[in-house]
Amino acid sequence: MKTECIGDHVRLKGKAYPCTVSLTMDLVGGKWKAVILYHLKDGEKRYNELRKEMPDITEMTLSLQLKQLEKDALITRKVYGKKPPIKVVYDLTSFGKTFVPVLEAITAWGNQTVQAYGEFVNG
Repeated sequence: MKTECIGDHVRLKGKAYPCTVSLTMDLVGGKWKAVILYHLKDGEKRYNELRKEMPDITEMTLSLQLKQLEKDALITRKVYGKKPPIKVVYDLTSFGKTFVPVLEAITAWGNQTVQAYGEFVNG
């Protein structure tokens, strides 16, 4: 029997999911969460650094996604200083780092797909 099918459902932090795939997609699915994690995989970044690396994301969406990733314990938010200008940096947690091999596989598959069926476009 497959591990993801051992029970009728799985539970994480009080939330029930029909299977482990559903749990995973809740944590990292959507248009931006995996992209944010990808940009943090090599080390901590400030909010504005993330905005520059993802120019198509709105500030509100980035802020909401960062809060959700922090709530789900995939990233940490560290605040330095007590009065403006304060420095805030985001980084992967040890739990978030366990997703890096998946990110690398997704990236490789995306690159392979574009090379075979699409094109890389500048500007």
